[in-house]
Amino acid sequence: MVKKVAAEKPGWTFLSNYSHVLICIDRDPTIRTKDIAAAVGITERATQAIVADLAESGYLTIERVGRRNLYTVSAKAPFRHPLEAAHTVGDLLNMLDKPSINKRRKAQK
Repeated sequence: MVKKVAAEKPGWTFLSNYSHVLICIDRDPTIRTKDIAAAVGITERATQAIVADLAESGYLTIERVGRRNLYTVSAKAPFRHPLEAAHTVGDLLNMLDKPSINKRRKAQK
């Protein structure tokens, strides 16, 4: 008799794949989509679609530098949902990022 193993309940996170992609880009503005996909746990195609959506919506800009992309996150862009609209992308990134990045971001303001 073969014993059935209960499938593990899929985990969930508070942040979406969109925010995970933004966090990766903020931490490394020259990161490759392949590396973002691996870090977030999504396909490279899904990563490319998210990056395109974020760029189209004004949350980041993409500049081609040689063979790589240089991403710039629009830290002053507000969140889209009414519950978070009083906060910016920079607020989230500042909260989640390393102190050295926070100091750099504050110096840029």
